[in-house]
Parts: sequence; C-alpha cells; structure tokens
Amino acid sequence: MQRLYNGMRSRWNRLFRYKSVRPTINTIQTQEESPTEDKPHTKKRPSDQDNVNNPVHYNQAGIECIDAIEAALDEGFEYYLQGNIMKYLWRYRYKNGAEDLKKAEWYNKKLIELKEKK
Repeated sequence: MQRLYNGMRSRWNRLFRYKSVRPTINTIQTQEESPTEDKPHTKKRPSDQDNVNNPVHYNQAGIECIDAIEAALDEGFEYYLQGNIMKYLWRYRYKNGAEDLKKAEWYNKKLIELKEKK
C-alpha cells in the first residue's frame, strides 16, 4: 500500500511541477467571495435507484460508462473487470457491505459474459 501511495504522490508532484497547471494566487477565493465553498455538492438519490445494476451517475447522454471503458480498453477490459471484482470483494466488510458484494457479482457476471462470447 505504501508503494502505491508513494507512486501516486510522485505522479501528483510531477503534474504540479509545471506552472500551467499549478493554481495561481489570483484564482484562490476567500470564504467571503465564495460562500458556497464549504457546502456539500451531493444530491439526494431517489430511493428506488439501483446503485448496482444501473446507477444514474454512470449514464450520460445515453452512453453507459462501462461500454465506453470496454471500447477504450479493448482486450484490457477483462483485466479491468477482474480488478473491480477484487476491489469490491476486498472492501465489502469495511464500506458498503452487501451492496459491494452485489457489485462484485455484477462485474463477475460481466466477465463471464465476455469470456462466453469469445
């Protein structure tokens, strides 16, 4: 985990070494200039929303995020699915419980469909 953290920190530092992406002093707003800064940007979810099979936030302009990822990764998509299965099985006890297990199951079914097509 420490290696992963150090790698991410190293990439972050390389990114912000360039002045073109580093925020300038003039762009920082004080609380008086931006009174909504500390307010959360969350929206309430409808109670009937299915966060496992069809989350609303993964479908923009009629394109499912998973379909765009599959098109972009081509053969790497199988590894993407495996990684998500691992992630949700790893964290279910500590984060979302049964919902994470259902998400792992969803990715597993997707992987099975992919392998059966080949």
